[in-house]
Amino acid sequence: MTNWLDVLPATQIPPGTHHVIVKEGVAIAVFNIEGKFYAIEDSCTHQGLPLSDGFQEEDKIICPFHGAKFCIKSGRALSSPAYINLKTFDTRLVADMVQVKV
Repeated sequence: MTNWLDVLPATQIPPGTHHVIVKEGVAIAVFNIEGKFYAIEDSCTHQGLPLSDGFQEEDKIICPFHGAKFCIKSGRALSSPAYINLKTFDTRLVADMVQVKV
């Protein structure tokens, strides 16, 4: 069964920022990129370390531990040492509430 999980009101995740939630032990980072919301599993596929504290460059996130780069929009691994794509989650806005499909 698929559920939509409330994250925060959209106004609390301004463009260029993100928010991390944990659902059933899985950390999910929700990013606002130019007014659109994207969600990825907050775990680098290289060694499972958190990504959300890494440097965000437009629609890319760079792992703060080993420098792997990922596309936030698609989850695609863009550079070594990561070769496996990130898990992504659908997002939507309902009455200004950002929701993630889990």
